[in-house]
Amino acid sequence: MDTRTIHIESRTERLVAAREFVSAAARECGFPDDEVSKIALAVDEACTNIIKHAYRNDPTKKISVSVKNKNGGLEIVIADSGTGFDPTRIQPPDMKEYLSHYRHGGLGVYLMKSLMDKVEYKISSGRRNEVRMTKYLSR
Repeated sequence: MDTRTIHIESRTERLVAAREFVSAAARECGFPDDEVSKIALAVDEACTNIIKHAYRNDPTKKISVSVKNKNGGLEIVIADSGTGFDPTRIQPPDMKEYLSHYRHGGLGVYLMKSLMDKVEYKISSGRRNEVRMTKYLSR
């Protein structure tokens, strides 16, 4: 599979298009349904973070989602031109504390790292921010 890309508007109702796009690519690579669901959820979380934080809910902005079969797995690059952040400042949540206070949200980066084998960031705030996520096929 060559690299394929879709561009979606920065609106939560467009997340289904991103999930369907990466799910189809994951199935094509040979991932079983449970792994396809994990990949789709990680992409959903990344795009939701862009919508809420990088673009501050501005529906006129665009998000690009690219997929590529790479080294026995699937590489997904999600890019935006919004406000960047320092991913090293995101600490893993204390789940006991989180659940005891009935919190909602704030687990996106944690979920992405839990669901995918590799998560990397390239931040160039206002120009091009990327999150590159990789999931390998089980051997």
